[in-house]
Amino acid sequence: MSGKTTTLDRPDLAAADRGRSRLGDLSRPIPIDRRITHDRRWTLVLTLVALAIAGALAAALFVLPVQTWFSQGQEIERNRQELTQLQTINADLQSEVERLRTDDGIREAAREQLGFIEQGETRQSIRDLPAVPTDLPNGWPYNLVEGIVQLRMTTPAPTTPLP
Repeated sequence: MSGKTTTLDRPDLAAADRGRSRLGDLSRPIPIDRRITHDRRWTLVLTLVALAIAGALAAALFVLPVQTWFSQGQEIERNRQELTQLQTINADLQSEVERLRTDDGIREAAREQLGFIEQGETRQSIRDLPAVPTDLPNGWPYNLVEGIVQLRMTTPAPTTPLP
């Protein structure tokens, strides 16, 4: 080393500041004329507003994501159940497709859906009886008709042969 020393000029400190650190400014009370608010009530209000903002930020950063995480877990479970049901349905449909790819399956589907008949067969279509209205007015001749409708809707008792 060459023996040269460097000195830094220090600002001239007031007599009250000699022997204290520069952090002393943070622990010393702020004079009233330099404060943001001069009244203690406004300081309290600003403190409450700052705490409310900090609470809202904490909720946005911590509480809401945790709630979303739990709700996503429930939604994932529901989607897994739905997926299982859909896979079961797909398996049933795939077995139906495999059955319909056979000759017997094609013949059966053509009979059911298209009315296909093979050579030498005859087709007879029998329609069901239409539904009979049962909300008839009271009085003659409707009470007779209602009796007939009730007789037709009940199944007849088995008859025993006469000796």
